[in-house]
Amino acid sequence: MIEAAAWVALVAFGAGVLLCAWRLWRGPDLVDRVLAMDTLTVNVIALIVTWGIWQGSSVPFVAALFFAMIGFVSTVAFCRYVLRGQIIE
Repeated sequence: MIEAAAWVALVAFGAGVLLCAWRLWRGPDLVDRVLAMDTLTVNVIALIVTWGIWQGSSVPFVAALFFAMIGFVSTVAFCRYVLRGQIIE
């Protein structure tokens, strides 16, 4: 039963990744692209965690944690760039 739920979740998160990538590529302005990048990061983390559950391994969870930290820092940097025009003051 967990295999079927994992496959459904992998397909759903995969569709979310594709839709976020499309918004990132075709976004009308920079703010939409920043939001798409943040949502893309969340969807990729969900894919990694779901794959780890399906495989029964704990290694993907460490990778997801690392990816979450990098995603948070990059989102903060992009938002500071959009708001102030520079990242480091």
